[in-house]
Amino acid sequence: MASKRFDYIVVGGGSSGCVVAGRLVAEHDARVLLVEAGPRRVSPILAMPAGYMKFLARDTYLTMHHVLPQQQLGGRAPIVPQAKVLGGGSTVNAMVYIRGQAQDYDDWDEALGGAGWSYKDLLPHFIRQEGNDHLGAPYHGVRGPLKVSHLGQHSAMSRAFVQAMQELGIPYNADFNGARQSGVGFMQHTIDWATRRRCSAVDAFLQPVISHPKLTVITETLATGIRIEKSRATGVDLLGPTGPETVFADAEVILAAGTYMTPKLLMLSGIGPPDELSRHGIRTCADLPGVGQNLQDHHEVPVVATTSGAFGYFGQDRGLAMLSNGLQYMLFRSGAVTTTGVEACAFIDPDGRERPTIQLYCVPTVYLDRDVSGVEPTHGVTLNPCLLRPKARGSVRLASSDPAALPLVDPQFFGDPDDLRLTIGALRYAREVLATEPVRGMVEREIFPGKEVASDEAIAAHCRKTVKTNYHPVGTCRMGRESDPHAVVTPELAVRGIEGLRIVDASIMPTIPSGNTNASVLAIADKAVDVIIGHARMNRETEYASSNHVSPISDQVYPS
Repeated sequence: MASKRFDYIVVGGGSSGCVVAGRLVAEHDARVLLVEAGPRRVSPILAMPAGYMKFLARDTYLTMHHVLPQQQLGGRAPIVPQAKVLGGGSTVNAMVYIRGQAQDYDDWDEALGGAGWSYKDLLPHFIRQEGNDHLGAPYHGVRGPLKVSHLGQHSAMSRAFVQAMQELGIPYNADFNGARQSGVGFMQHTIDWATRRRCSAVDAFLQPVISHPKLTVITETLATGIRIEKSRATGVDLLGPTGPETVFADAEVILAAGTYMTPKLLMLSGIGPPDELSRHGIRTCADLPGVGQNLQDHHEVPVVATTSGAFGYFGQDRGLAMLSNGLQYMLFRSGAVTTTGVEACAFIDPDGRERPTIQLYCVPTVYLDRDVSGVEPTHGVTLNPCLLRPKARGSVRLASSDPAALPLVDPQFFGDPDDLRLTIGALRYAREVLATEPVRGMVEREIFPGKEVASDEAIAAHCRKTVKTNYHPVGTCRMGRESDPHAVVTPELAVRGIEGLRIVDASIMPTIPSGNTNASVLAIADKAVDVIIGHARMNRETEYASSNHVSPISDQVYPS
């Protein structure tokens, strides 16, 4: 690096880091360093909507975290991956764009005492970022850099699933991000309709400024600690391909390393629970017992059936079918490559309440995550009930004081009995879908867990054996009121007790949103930029007033 001093250092080049770095440079002419532990470039296959499926069983762009054996799962330790690449999850995910429920954010705001985190407060940020191909006001943006669209095609099984859910009394919903979430329909994705290519956070927010002289992006570089002087963050220690070095921030250090790595970096820097820090010989700089606590994640359990025909995508990624699909995509931007393979879902509550508690995915093939075995892929359908708001709370702790060591993750899937109860009810509901036309006419037989698994006890055993992450961890540095002893950041996302340090990723969420979290993370980061710039503006005007011996302007309104 030519310079080791910047206005802002952003640690973590995932979704939130790209938003913050891009806006600070483009709109505020700030000197920004963006640090990412993973590589800068990825396989061009990942730009294709179906391409991510080629990497599901690989660790090429993922960090596989150490999960503690789960007593409530009979000692199982489900896999918990995290993206390790520029763009983070937005570069490798299934591109689903779901904002969650309005009540999710209204609950945040109520818990924070009305600090500007309600759905009404966040909606302008969703709209400002979005460039939707077919939906507009009052819930959607059409000119934003983040391209959002429906998929290029829907399989026969996905369409049958949507029809069967309506037969069961679930209304069709054309927009899960609109007036209501409940219902069944086809999901929106972060895909550019014009090119039928993935629109990652890099594409939307970083690429427009990638050549800007005030932006520096370094990859394959690990942040090993935050420099703290007199309770202020002044810089970051790094370990990259050329060895260790220290970089300095004149304004702020901004953490965007994600729900697992952000608390780890805080604790390595002496910010966290004193008992945990002393256990690893780390001196406490800020006593924050909530660091690493409050971990939440969406998790799901599969129900699998074979079908009497090719109603989905089994076998379309190999041999002559793969070549034919690839050629169709390259020539016409159509066909099987334009789909993520997860096209439809329903938001329901097995108990019959109005507010959905389950997101029921339809995957039009026989598919099990690599963490679950026992079924060979074939023509079929997999229904995955995903719990939207688990009650259990897990944690992230240090494995050691070695910055290269991965943290210890305790996800606590089914750590609360109500989480298991709701999942059992959702699995029974998924079986009703399989028995409802037109899905019923396509299905041969349920093969996993199998019809013989019928009692609550047997279904519970299946759930414990197969539950897996939906890749949406949040909450380990939650924001809260000043009176909340476990709050890590203020409603302005500032780390308590340390000046010049802010967190802008999913770890700040008090509770998990009811849907795929990437959209929420992007909106949080957008709001964070307004907060950061408002703070910088206030500081500049205060310094000006002080140097000129006048009172600062008291009625100026700054972004919140």
